[in-house]
Amino acid sequence: MARGQQKIQSQQKAQKKADAIKKQQNHDQKAAAAKALVHTCTVCKAQMPDPKTYKQHFENKHPKMELPDDLKAV
Repeated sequence: MARGQQKIQSQQKAQKKADAIKKQQNHDQKAAAAKALVHTCTVCKAQMPDPKTYKQHFENKHPKMELPDDLKAV
């Protein structure tokens, strides 16, 4: 069992390691969220995760525009 200065150093080392792991996990979540937004609106360039949401967006935000060919099948 560590005592005194060795204990303090061990705690600091463990804290740095935990902070590095936590920081890395947050970064991965952001990257995954960015990858999920694959459909981009042709009019306003808004990004959506799936074609169903994209179709709803297009019908609500751009009602006067004609639906793109890729959304007609959805």
